[in-house]
Amino acid sequence: MNITYFGHSCFGVEVNGKHLIFDPFISQNELAANIDVNTVKADYILVSHGHFDHVADLVSIAKRTNAKVICSWEIHTWLNNQGITNTHPMNVGGKWKFDFGDVKCVVAVHSNSLPDGTYGGNPMGFIVETNLGNFYYAGDTALTYDMKLIGDYRKVNFAFLPIGDNFTMGPDNAIIAAEFIKCDKIIGMHYDTFGFIKIEKEVAVKKFDNAGRELILFNIGEVKTIK
Repeated sequence: MNITYFGHSCFGVEVNGKHLIFDPFISQNELAANIDVNTVKADYILVSHGHFDHVADLVSIAKRTNAKVICSWEIHTWLNNQGITNTHPMNVGGKWKFDFGDVKCVVAVHSNSLPDGTYGGNPMGFIVETNLGNFYYAGDTALTYDMKLIGDYRKVNFAFLPIGDNFTMGPDNAIIAAEFIKCDKIIGMHYDTFGFIKIEKEVAVKKFDNAGRELILFNIGEVKTIK
């Protein structure tokens, strides 16, 4: 799969001819100034929760592309009230078959509200299962024992895990999460964007290496093929 990093926790994944965008926060991210949000392709937008650093460009991309937004019921309702009707509401534990593959919603331990203060429902992570491989997008989350269920009942080839600490897991807990989900290939996210979540990247990579796992860190705008 071709994966593009748009900064913070926003990734594009191209699979089976479809462009998936996760947690679009680009135009308000100073570190992503080299990205033109108006050129971002999207057939689907997956939203883990409603904090501004995950939905800043949600409405504009959805309007421009008419991408289907996969999100909680509460974010679905919030979007509908803004004229975005191509939505698919889900909730933790649910699974649905889309034309690119299956999406399973899993627990994320975090808070959730939208930029205007509207309640955003339960935060979620997503397991995406396709004929080209499976991956886990954790969203913003603490380390949780529920992740063991992913390792026991799902196979993921790679996973997007937050590593910035303070608001989410840091590298040490992300290494434990990788063990829980039985995944050796981890893509780091939700780090360095703000002062609260700046990390020593070389130290984090070394910690994963010492644990026998790979931490993959993208430059913003970089595209990598991950299998």
